[in-house]
Amino acid sequence: MNVLVTGACGYIGSELVAQLREREDVDRIVALDNLSSGSPRVFFGQLDGSIEFHRGDVREYGDVESVMREVDTVVHLAAITGAASTHDRREETFEINLDGTENVLKAASKLDVENVVFASSCNVYGRATSTDIDETVDPDPINPYAETKLQAESLLADYCSDGDMTGTALRMSTNYGYSPGVRFNLVVNYFVFRALTGRSLTVYGDGSNWRPFIHVEDAARAYADAACNPDEWPQTVYNVGDTDENYRVADVAAIVREEVGDVDITYLEDEHPGPSYHVNFDRLGETNFEPAWTLREGVRDLAQRFRSEIHD
Repeated sequence: MNVLVTGACGYIGSELVAQLREREDVDRIVALDNLSSGSPRVFFGQLDGSIEFHRGDVREYGDVESVMREVDTVVHLAAITGAASTHDRREETFEINLDGTENVLKAASKLDVENVVFASSCNVYGRATSTDIDETVDPDPINPYAETKLQAESLLADYCSDGDMTGTALRMSTNYGYSPGVRFNLVVNYFVFRALTGRSLTVYGDGSNWRPFIHVEDAARAYADAACNPDEWPQTVYNVGDTDENYRVADVAAIVREEVGDVDITYLEDEHPGPSYHVNFDRLGETNFEPAWTLREGVRDLAQRFRSEIHD
C-alpha cells in the first residue's frame, strides 16, 4: 500500500509517518508539507528510503496532484489548527482547511485513489449542553476552524457518494503528549510545561468546559488504521477518543498539578468561553480500535521527557 500524508511534519503527521514506517502493509510513504509550521527535524532517524518528502501547499492544486500519483490512500491532516486563533485568520483558515481539502479530494478522485481519511475534530460540536454527544448530534461550530472542518466533511461525503472512492472523517479529541512535532498551544502540553517551569496554570472562565482528550500516539494509530483498513471504518464520520477521557479543563489542571508539582491554578474571567463538549465514542468501538493512553499517563510521560532525555 502507498500512503500519502498531508501535513506530514505536523504534530500528528510526524507521529503518523513514524508509525506507518513500522507497518508491513505499507510499502511507500509520501509526505507533503509546506513547512510553514513544521520542520524536517521530525524525520531525524527515519530517512532510510521509506519516506518520500515533497514540499508543497494544499492550496496549490498542482502541488497536490503531483504527489498523489500511484497512491492508494490519503490521510489529509494539513490544516490551520488552534481553533481560537482562527477568528483572526478567517480567510486563510478557509483557504487552507476548506479549499485545500477540495484540492485533495479533486486530485484523489481524478487519480482513482481508493480511500481518503480526513482529519476533522470534535470541536465541530461547539458548546453542547448534552454530556452524551454522538455522531447523530447536529454540530454547532463556533469558530472558523470548526466551520471549515464541518464543511470539509460534507465535501468528503459528496466526493465519495458515487462509490468509486471511500472516505471517512475522524472527529478527533483534543490531542496531548509527545510526538516528533510536538505542539505547545494545546492545553495539556502547555500546562505541563508551565508547571515544570514554576508558573501558574491559567484557566479561562470557571474551568467547567468539557473536552475529550486523546494521546497523539493513539490519534496517529487511528488514522493509520482507518487508512490501511478502510473496510473496518465504513461510516462517514467517527468521534475518536475514549468516553472515560472526557475532562473539565479545571480537572486537567488538577491532574497536571498532582503529577508534575505543586503549582498555583489561577482563574481568569472569560467573556467569550470556548467550546464545551462531552463526547460519546460508542461508534468507534465498532471498528475494534481502542485508545491505549490515559490523560494521567500522558501527563506523566511528557513531564518525564522534559526532565530527562528519553530514547524511543
